[in-house]
Amino acid sequence: MTIDDHPARKAALLSREYVQTKNREAWLNLYADDAIIEDPIGKSHIDPEGKGHRGKAAREAFWDNFIAPANILIDIKESYAAGNEVANHVELTITIPADDKKALQQKVFGVFTYAVDDAGKLLSLRGYWETEDPNNSLTEINIV
Repeated sequence: MTIDDHPARKAALLSREYVQTKNREAWLNLYADDAIIEDPIGKSHIDPEGKGHRGKAAREAFWDNFIAPANILIDIKESYAAGNEVANHVELTITIPADDKKALQQKVFGVFTYAVDDAGKLLSLRGYWETEDPNNSLTEINIV
């Protein structure tokens, strides 16, 4: 999948690129001032109150606490754009180094939606995935 001229898909693909290359500033700059991240939507270990991460400081904390410590691969299986939004069916592989020979790894299967404003800035990133689904569980792996 390549960046095309649909604004929401372009923002989603840039978000993936910046997460995978650890480009914090570029990722943060994709968002409008009052944008919200709900990943996953509702109450979870990432968002105990289920209110999402709204505003610049909250998005910076989301990056620092959940993206920065991990290596995240985002495989977009399908992508559907309409209006100023896109829905991507994805498989995430999240690997968190634990020590020299071990890591924690989580596979996340879900749908992630991105909405942009008329300037192409992200208004929302919403992750539809089930934290209790065994397919999305965290496991310990050996690092080669």
